[in-house]
Amino acid sequence: MKRPTHETIAVAKLVLAMFIFGTIGIFVRHIPLPSSVIGLTRGALGSLFLLILVLWKEKSLAVADIRRNGLILFFSGSFIGINWILLFEAYRHTSVAIATVCYYLAPVFVILASPLILKEKLTPRKLLCAAAAMLGLIFVSGVLERNPDVGYDPRGILFGVGAAVFYAGVVLFSKQLKEISAYDTTFVQVGVATLVLLPYTSLTVKPGELHFSPLTILLLVIVGILHTGFAYGLYFGALKVLKAQTMAIFSYIDPIVAILLSALLLRENLGLLGILGAGLVLGSTFISERKDVKNQLK
Repeated sequence: MKRPTHETIAVAKLVLAMFIFGTIGIFVRHIPLPSSVIGLTRGALGSLFLLILVLWKEKSLAVADIRRNGLILFFSGSFIGINWILLFEAYRHTSVAIATVCYYLAPVFVILASPLILKEKLTPRKLLCAAAAMLGLIFVSGVLERNPDVGYDPRGILFGVGAAVFYAGVVLFSKQLKEISAYDTTFVQVGVATLVLLPYTSLTVKPGELHFSPLTILLLVIVGILHTGFAYGLYFGALKVLKAQTMAIFSYIDPIVAILLSALLLRENLGLLGILGAGLVLGSTFISERKDVKNQLK
């Protein structure tokens, strides 16, 4: 019997990480706490887990690399914190499936902002993909059918799109990082997100109004450790071995899992137009990313 190769193990890590990411909406929907509290707890537990992982994998933090990229890490980490709040609010105001599809507009916003920020050329193919994704968003939003069973709520759509905008900002900032490991980057970004959420949470949430049942505590620990620290560890472990094209393709396990679990566990119905819209959003971003990665590998 052949032993699994490093690439096979890396693919398994990536698949597991994407599956875990795809389930986070189900857990967040059952945590009866403000989104800022969930995000703060997630960041605190996740950054602690990631620090242990960095010290185990790399023995110490690369302080010089972190200091060199400090400003970019600060802004990208701040955007991650805001992104978490908006995404969790999207889960509350619309279905997990719709929130996830809106969130996956992030690559479209990266495409549209790249000519201004990264000085990259905006090709007709990219414009076509962006237009198809925007059309898909209209279908997913339910605005054309107003079917109450679809979970239409303009607030959920806006929160989901807002989360995508801020995640696109994280991507654009991260593209400008220089000579720093993925583990160090992620630890600092999650840590900054936690520090940013701390004053916001303290100003907007009254501790006396929070109620932590054993189930709520368990779900918070799962979101912080499993969905943040552990899943990020798997993801970046795979990143060191796999090609960018493989990473891009397997990343679509996340929304597929989220949409399926939304339908199976939460009984959330996308509707016919919603399914068509999801196909347009995910398909257009997939085509755009896949073509870009192929060009980079040539």
